[in-house]
Amino acid sequence: MAATSRDVEHLKLVALDPDDLAILSAHLQDAIVRPRDLAYLPSSFRFAMVARRFDWACAEGEPRRQLTGLHFERVTRCRTRGIDRGRPDTPLALLAVTFETRDAPSGIATLCFAGGASIELELECIEAQLKDLGPVWSAASRPAHQVESA
Repeated sequence: MAATSRDVEHLKLVALDPDDLAILSAHLQDAIVRPRDLAYLPSSFRFAMVARRFDWACAEGEPRRQLTGLHFERVTRCRTRGIDRGRPDTPLALLAVTFETRDAPSGIATLCFAGGASIELELECIEAQLKDLGPVWSAASRPAHQVESA
C-alpha cells in the first residue's frame, strides 16, 4: 500500500550554520533533481530547487520519495558544472550539500551530484530552508552506494 501525504510527517528545516546544513544534506542524500527544477534568481539573491527526496526515515518500511523544495538566500553567485540545461529532464542524483567557509560567515555551498556534476553557490552567510511540498509515493528501490576500499 502506497503512503499518502497524510501518513507521513512533512519536514520543514532551516539551516543557519554548517552543522544545520549538514542535517539538510543528510535528508537530501539521493534526492533526484532535474535541471528544469533549478532556479537562480540573482536580483533576489536566491537559489531554489525542487527535488524528489528519498525518505531515509522509512528505513524499515516501504521505500518512498517525497516532493521537497530547497532554497538558499543571500546568494551572490551561482556556478554549475556538468549540468546540461539543454536536457531539462535529465535526472541528477544529489549526493551531498557541503559548505566551505571563506571569510566567515560567507563561503561556498556546493551541491554535489553523482557523476561529478555540481552547483556552487557563493553565500554571504548560510540561510537555507528545506520544506516538503506534499506528494509522497512509493520508490522502486532503496538507493545503494558502492564503497571503494583504499
